[in-house]
Amino acid sequence: MTDLIEPLEANQPLQQESDPLVLSEMIEPGLARLTLNRPRLFNALSEEMLLALQASLDSIAGNPAIRAVILQGAGKAFCAGHDLKEMRTAFSNGSSLMISLHKMPQPVIAQVHGIATAAGCQLVAMADLAVASQEARFAVSGIHYGLFCSTPSVGLSRNILRKQAMEMLLTGDFIDAQEAKKSGLVNHVVPLEDLSRVTVTLARKILMKPEAAVRMGKQLFYAQLEMDIVQAYKLAGQTMACNMLDPDALEGLQAFVDKRKPEWVTAQRV
Repeated sequence: MTDLIEPLEANQPLQQESDPLVLSEMIEPGLARLTLNRPRLFNALSEEMLLALQASLDSIAGNPAIRAVILQGAGKAFCAGHDLKEMRTAFSNGSSLMISLHKMPQPVIAQVHGIATAAGCQLVAMADLAVASQEARFAVSGIHYGLFCSTPSVGLSRNILRKQAMEMLLTGDFIDAQEAKKSGLVNHVVPLEDLSRVTVTLARKILMKPEAAVRMGKQLFYAQLEMDIVQAYKLAGQTMACNMLDPDALEGLQAFVDKRKPEWVTAQRV
């Protein structure tokens, strides 16, 4: 159930027009997986695909039974960015989709293999966590085609050092998975054969934590980053006060006093 989707082989049929552009499935209770499904085109983001992914994210965001999400790509790559052929006649930068990744209550984990370029690299940056295979490579390569990767620069500059972000944006050069980890773009780098297992294991760690704390924590994390320090501490204090009223927080504190493991109400539903 948690195996990687295998790359297309030469004798395999090409994707049919009727195939969904985004595949959605429940891996196990509480954990959903979305798969970008244009393998022949390295999962390039067409307008139709962006709309399908947005619809999937919106559906998950409103579903309290889903506690975490894994985002991956079918075939040989994670995502090659916007479909450049389509961009010549119509362009949607997908900014609302990228913002949705931060605003949805569930943590999103990017599971990256192959390449993640331009808007594909942006997806990795905007995901809450990311696990990459050892052979994965990352670039914001629009500059090669006369296009500065403007919207990808927003997520990239908020996740890695500014000068490294600028070098990637101005040169279009690839960085490998280890460099992506050093820069803060991904959390873990693992052999390709272990990629799915490690990603699911990371998601399961989140599933075992109190739901309210995870949701409030994610919301606070991104909100306070855009504030000055006084506002950030004010919001953090308000969030802490609300968190303390949650049944799981009360259970956690009592378990600490009793020197036992807490019995989370939300974790029992998973």
